[in-house]
Amino acid sequence: MPAAFVVLMLALLLGTQPVVTDLYLPALPMLTQGFGASMTQAQLTLSGLLLAFGVSQLVWGPLSDRFGRRPILLLGLGAYVLCGAAAALAGSMAWLIVWRTAQGAAMGAAVMCARAIVRDLYTPFEGARAMSRALTGIGIIACASPTAGSLIAEHFGWRTALMVPALFGAITLVLIALRYRETAPPAQPRSLHPQELARTWARILRNPKFIAFSTLTIGTYGALFTLLAASSFVYIQVLGLSRTVYGLLMSGTALFYITGTVICRRMLPRFGVQRTVMLAAGVSLLGGTLAAVPPLLGVQSIWTIAPSVVLIMMAHGVHQPCGQSGTTAPFPEAAGAASALNGFLMMVAAFAMGGWLGARMDGTVLPLTNGLWFWTVCIALSAWILVRKNGDLAER
Repeated sequence: MPAAFVVLMLALLLGTQPVVTDLYLPALPMLTQGFGASMTQAQLTLSGLLLAFGVSQLVWGPLSDRFGRRPILLLGLGAYVLCGAAAALAGSMAWLIVWRTAQGAAMGAAVMCARAIVRDLYTPFEGARAMSRALTGIGIIACASPTAGSLIAEHFGWRTALMVPALFGAITLVLIALRYRETAPPAQPRSLHPQELARTWARILRNPKFIAFSTLTIGTYGALFTLLAASSFVYIQVLGLSRTVYGLLMSGTALFYITGTVICRRMLPRFGVQRTVMLAAGVSLLGGTLAAVPPLLGVQSIWTIAPSVVLIMMAHGVHQPCGQSGTTAPFPEAAGAASALNGFLMMVAAFAMGGWLGARMDGTVLPLTNGLWFWTVCIALSAWILVRKNGDLAER
């Protein structure tokens, strides 16, 4: 497959996640009011999706190692489209949560396979650079999603905003069906046997490199999830911004994420993976600290939060490609299982954070800013201790 097609394919597969999370955020207060639902229920439309996304990867990963990436992608993307359409037609908040959760489970196949395909095709170091190119594509999708979501919700209603991810998934499904060629290595016949699978998972979880890069991805995704889950309520209901302005701000934030992925590609040849991650961790921690301190001193303003988010998202553009490549690096024969475990751990952290946010949204910016500070501290500790010690991605 041509290199340009591989990057496009990875961007679309990974893009199924920001499309289904970012695009509906401007409509979240609207659909909450439409159903007469609580804020906790509204958070479940996101946290439930992400928990199912994480858990499902534990199934999709070993299946893709055994039967190949292609059949899993076709099955998962087909379910993603159907569940997205059903969510848009849901008659109650309870059914919306059900269908969004099912869509998250289906999405696990697309995202997990994309990460595994990177390991199928590239060495660990080149995988980090290839992933940064694909994540630039995700950044473009994430940049367009909030603005598109706000305009769609404003003019066509929140149900249309929920239908768009199904259309995106259908386009991706057609592309995979027509152009993708299998990349998985030859399968081991006993790879799905419970004892063999348990041994594989235990080997992955004990690996110091996997631990180092998993903690990094958990921290950086935790910060992103905190922003996604809390920003619409904080920006619109606490700070009084319009949905359109909120969408523009989130799109602008995504531009800096794209900038981070480009910076990542420039830094890797010069500094290597470990130093690149450590330098970006300092930027993350600076952003988290600048976000958290003013509200603790009684200052609630978009002008203190937005610049801090810019720093966090630029660093996120460095941490994600390095972290995702690093978690699968030691396991070329079990990239699906390693990708699945990493995805599961990230989503467990996101689900826990969603529950914490749902219980603490108190009409101030503190849940958002304190959450960002917490995760950026975790990022710094992971980068400066674990990745520094065990994060060498040798060419092999």
